[in-house]
Amino acid sequence: MTQRTLITGNGAAAWGARLAGAEYMPVFPITPQTEIIETLGDWIGKGEMGGRMVTLESEHSMITAAGAGAATGVRVFTATSSQGLLYGMEMLYTVAGWRVPLVLVNVSRGLSAPITLEPDHNDILAARDSGCLQIHAATCQEVVDAILIAYRVAEDARVRLPAIVNLDGFYLSFTREPVWLPDASKVAQFLPDMDPDEFAFRADKPVSAAVAVLGGGPYSYFRYQTHLAALGAVEVFEEACVEYDRVFGRSYAPVMAHRLDDAEIVFVMMGSFATKAMDAVDRLRAQGVKAGLARPLLLRPWPQDAIRKALTGRKAVVVVDQNLSMGFGGVLRGEVASALYGQADAPGALLGYVGGLGGRDITFAEFAEMAREAETAAAGGEAPPTRLLYTQAELREVRNLQTLAHAQGLTPGGEGRS
Repeated sequence: MTQRTLITGNGAAAWGARLAGAEYMPVFPITPQTEIIETLGDWIGKGEMGGRMVTLESEHSMITAAGAGAATGVRVFTATSSQGLLYGMEMLYTVAGWRVPLVLVNVSRGLSAPITLEPDHNDILAARDSGCLQIHAATCQEVVDAILIAYRVAEDARVRLPAIVNLDGFYLSFTREPVWLPDASKVAQFLPDMDPDEFAFRADKPVSAAVAVLGGGPYSYFRYQTHLAALGAVEVFEEACVEYDRVFGRSYAPVMAHRLDDAEIVFVMMGSFATKAMDAVDRLRAQGVKAGLARPLLLRPWPQDAIRKALTGRKAVVVVDQNLSMGFGGVLRGEVASALYGQADAPGALLGYVGGLGGRDITFAEFAEMAREAETAAAGGEAPPTRLLYTQAELREVRNLQTLAHAQGLTPGGEGRS
């Protein structure tokens, strides 16, 4: 029966796989993802969950095994994080090209160097061109729900692509929140068992999977077919969300809205840090600022129509990126700009900020300052260039550490080295 329990984001991911009836789980441990596979392994060892878990020697092998398993018609689940996702990146492109449905949970963690254990989104955004679908959860409840929705969309005959469900490391992976775990019979109603005959990758039934081609013509054809399937996944995702609401009473959409109806200044964020923006919006509203939040739940395929609907007609849009594309800036701001380009009723100003790198907090004072700068830009002032959210106090602390390291002979060149 449906029950409410207090679990971590990692625990929620494990429950998502269990409720989905994952049959094959190739895994490899990495912080802060390991709790997911430990929990699944414990359940399997106690006989509380079916399926088979196999520990591979690397994330590259893990994703290869996941794709091979999915090609035979079994429901596959796996998980990784950060450098592990990058280590398996080659195979993300490959399994997407195989057009096999599986769900991979990525627990975001900032990339090296310097090495850190805390989150940002550079790992998951490095995979945005792989052909895998991407869903970004903001709460532990969304982790469970997103995994079930991800299987429904990935296994749809119109899509047949791997799906990545992303959650932020530490802030969500190890944070306990109350979560409604749905009844297994209702899950079966929403997510039927896979039909192996749909895949039929067997010696007695040959299938052309376009694994290898010669010439640009066939290659272009199959790559573009994957692109078209990904584009079509927006509609399939919306259908799955409607059905999920009908069965479980929780409503989702490609872009989640918070106080958007009459909003003049709209923040755009994704992941668990977007909950900070929700709180900031409520506090700004109390101060008379008509603020709102548009949160992409679905990042790939890019929900362009939903983004336009949420943002056109606003006085200003403020995109807060928890990533940094070196030499470009924030990835999400660029994607928002591409959606709004050429629109007749585009926002009066589009501002970009980079924050939350390596888990750095974003304070209400910073949200308030971003809103103030947005109001100035919307009133005809010059919009500032994309900037890093960073305080003078933080800069002084880093400079002091650099000075100390230099005095101890630990750095070869002073300020020029990071």
